[in-house]
Amino acid sequence: MFRKILIANRGEIACRIIRTARRMGVATVAVYSDADAGALHVAMADLAYRIGPAAPRESYLNTAAILEAVRVSGAEALHPGYGFLSENADFAEACAGAGVVFIGPPPSAIRAMGGKSQSKALMEQAGVPLVPGYHGVAQDEATLTEAAARIGYPVLIKASAGGGGKGMRVVESAADLPAALAGARREGLSSFGDARLLIERYLQRPRHIEIQIFADAHGNAVHLFERDCSIQRRHQKIIEEAPAPGMDPVLRAAMGEAAVAAARAVGYVGAGTVEFIVEGGAFHFMEMNTRLQVEHPVTEAITGTDLVEWQLRVAAGERLPKMQDALSIDGHAIEVRLYAEDPARNFLPSVGTLTHLELPATARIESGVRAGDAITPDYDPMIAKLIVHGPDRATALARLRIALAGCEVVGVQTNLALLGAIARHPAFASGAFDTGFIGRNPEVLSLDATPPTTAIAAAALHLLGQPAPAHAAEPHSPWSTTDAFRLNLQGEVTVHLAIDDGMLTIRSRPDGDAWHLSWDDIAHHARLSHGTLWLDGTTIPLTLVPGERLTVLTAGRPYAFTVIDPLAPPSAAPPGADHVLAPIPGRITAVLCAPGDTVAKGQPLIILEAMKMEMTLTAAMDGTIAAVRCAVGDMVQERADLVDFAAEA
Repeated sequence: MFRKILIANRGEIACRIIRTARRMGVATVAVYSDADAGALHVAMADLAYRIGPAAPRESYLNTAAILEAVRVSGAEALHPGYGFLSENADFAEACAGAGVVFIGPPPSAIRAMGGKSQSKALMEQAGVPLVPGYHGVAQDEATLTEAAARIGYPVLIKASAGGGGKGMRVVESAADLPAALAGARREGLSSFGDARLLIERYLQRPRHIEIQIFADAHGNAVHLFERDCSIQRRHQKIIEEAPAPGMDPVLRAAMGEAAVAAARAVGYVGAGTVEFIVEGGAFHFMEMNTRLQVEHPVTEAITGTDLVEWQLRVAAGERLPKMQDALSIDGHAIEVRLYAEDPARNFLPSVGTLTHLELPATARIESGVRAGDAITPDYDPMIAKLIVHGPDRATALARLRIALAGCEVVGVQTNLALLGAIARHPAFASGAFDTGFIGRNPEVLSLDATPPTTAIAAAALHLLGQPAPAHAAEPHSPWSTTDAFRLNLQGEVTVHLAIDDGMLTIRSRPDGDAWHLSWDDIAHHARLSHGTLWLDGTTIPLTLVPGERLTVLTAGRPYAFTVIDPLAPPSAAPPGADHVLAPIPGRITAVLCAPGDTVAKGQPLIILEAMKMEMTLTAAMDGTIAAVRCAVGDMVQERADLVDFAAEA
């Protein structure tokens, strides 16, 4: 076994590998960009080396810097994790040239199966069914346009070297094709260094089911059953489970055999995933990921294995720890991905500092961040993965709901409410879902954000226990106390809270160690102490996080309140619809307008790239462009003014 390995990745990926290596007695070396100097994976590793600035192309995709870290550290092997250089055949060859073992498949297998077009051609020759599409070498727009017309709309464009939904577009008509091709090329080049595309027929109600395979250098190959990854947003998985709900054993066996045959056909060694689209009982090959997958923990849970340990052992020349007849399915496992994003704003990534982070002990947690860490626009916005396991799907789902209710995140927007809504949805509970689940069940995105009575009462009680505002005359003056004293009147304190665009006025008067609170013509009797709220005879545990806004976390939901000071001067109004502002920090990848242009409402003006995704910023009104305040390549901050409209005459 290796004595020391270097992990050429970051975040939860690197942390996951470090934990297994440490258990096996293998020393670990981390690498980090300037943005990750204080990251958790750096703190966990035995050694760590800087490899460049925050931009991935200058750090985590910088082969020379990574191999120099290998040389200086004396690592015998390199684990690429998943993403970044994990499926880069040239990098695997460079590792061999530097005398370090690449913990992954041989470069020939990566080349054969790592590119979507190449792998589809190989599978077609092997007789594995494919989704109708174009996987050719020619990449000019005329060829791709003709192919899309031949396949028939809607079509799905994919980055040939891609994964994780990057460089993927659904195109409904020929008119939308040119812009979709351009965007997919940009994302493919940015994320994978490869602008090649393929086009497939877009299936309407498929399930995304993948098979975990493993092979060693001694000719042994197995599959570790399937995972259902159909719950997706923006073609990216957010919930995965194993085994697939309702999977027919005959279909499972056929898919497993096809996946192992695919691995044998290219001389595969190590961990890999063969992905299929399943519709109407038939399966179609999509692609093979020549690496470990983000969702591998659910497979570990149902098979009782540690796939990272398997990777290290196979890379060290050992045989597979288990053969096919020793593998079986034990119970059911579900994984959810907790992201810093806003589902209500088309899953726009959210950046900021995690001022409060508590994750439940009732689930397996895979995370690369801690409270106090920042979610930056440089990398994927994942906060954590939560994995639950039970003897059956119903039990696993019940455990998932409890785990989600125990998550507390403050500082960024998250998809926590969406995950909870899906976990409670009858269609998900029944197992009757496909990749269009979120689109067909929009109610999971439109949860009521109105704070409940418990959150309002807790916020008011917390503020009633705070010192007087800064404008009070003297901190020790009787006029600065919050005991509601009034001369010749019933004592009362008024608290003003801003909720979204409205304001709530709460009238409060003390009653021993409790308070009478009233708002909206309803009265309550309440007390708050050490994170517990007593409200009208009911006890509710909750968490309060002070800050620029006061956040109350209850039942797994955060509710943020802005305290209104009636004596404070009014703030300046923000720019209106006559400006285009950057929604988050990012890099400008395209400017589609110029001063003097006349544009229509909804017309694309700017394309911004952040967190490995592109966002198209559009005109909020008809009008004329007065100024463009950014250029391609610019890094801009949140709410930066990018485009100004001319004032109406």
